[in-house]
Amino acid sequence: MKFLNIFYLVAVLLFISSCEKIYSPLEVSTRRTITLEESTLISAGNSFGVKFFREASTASTDSNVFVSPLSVSMALGMTLNGAREETREAMLQTLELEGLRQQQINESYQSLIDLLTHLDPKVIFGIANSIFYRQGIPFKQYFLDVNREYFDATLQPLNFNDPASVDIINQWVSDNTSDRIKKIIQSLDPTDIMVLLNAIYFKGDWTYQFSKEDTKEDDFVCSDGTTLKCDFMYQANDFQYLNGADFQAVELPYGNGDFRMAVILPDAGVDVNLFISNIIDEKLNSWLQSFSVAAGTIALPKFKLEFGLELKDLLTQLGMGIAFDPYGADFRDIYEGPENAFISSVKHKTFIQVDEEGTEAAAVTSVT
Repeated sequence: MKFLNIFYLVAVLLFISSCEKIYSPLEVSTRRTITLEESTLISAGNSFGVKFFREASTASTDSNVFVSPLSVSMALGMTLNGAREETREAMLQTLELEGLRQQQINESYQSLIDLLTHLDPKVIFGIANSIFYRQGIPFKQYFLDVNREYFDATLQPLNFNDPASVDIINQWVSDNTSDRIKKIIQSLDPTDIMVLLNAIYFKGDWTYQFSKEDTKEDDFVCSDGTTLKCDFMYQANDFQYLNGADFQAVELPYGNGDFRMAVILPDAGVDVNLFISNIIDEKLNSWLQSFSVAAGTIALPKFKLEFGLELKDLLTQLGMGIAFDPYGADFRDIYEGPENAFISSVKHKTFIQVDEEGTEAAAVTSVT
């Protein structure tokens, strides 16, 4: 079995910032050999995921954060097919895709979608992409076709002046997240010409489930020293475990073991925001390759979390501000119109629920 460090790319980063920080990337292993293009995309996704998570945590220091770098990168990956020159270079740099040809990027996303959605028959991992576009606009057929071919995107022209179009878009979101995320946009602006969407849905039972009889209420110690009541699930077993310099970590497998959640808990007294800010891709890779079997008992809180964030400022901080510039953005490969096209908004919403049976999670990213 070959282990793939695609925990960031895959979509599950959990950060409970109001209390002792629980950091839970979902990891993936696979029994098949990956291609060079997949390996390059996975490495890029990990690097993007690290910096994306750090920025999201910084932007939401007083709230719980759960983000899906895979969802964001895939929505922007579709958009990338319409970008040119400086705009394209800025997006490539932000997504850590520099040095890859567009054909390589598209083929790698296509292969990754196939890998993740067919990896474990005991786990549901759904990935859906769609492009809703304004009727009457002369869009370039190649842009639509390439996203349909490589991202399996559904293409739907809509009358953006009709308020019902918002309902149609949000219904697609609900349908592709098992109703866990019901809405991503509130309205369509008269200047909006396209909405590109990615949706991800994950549902996996623990390989070794927690007994509901063992769940009990206990104190959860917050980083400021305060406590709150929380239901904790308990399990005694042999775990993949790591005792780091200032943290502990454990891996919890789903299904056949191809997907795993790694829970990383900084030690008491550790400044969690500083801990997160110091995480780099290479450090996390090293951690996740250093687990070993140890017998013990874990206490994991049950929780449900919903999170949402407008990503325009975050992505600008990461280097692709030109894509949001009405005068500087270059998306001439999207449509033939005389006006300049630019990204006005990137919205991101997530859902996660962890209980004795397993984990259910969903993420949606819209690019308008």
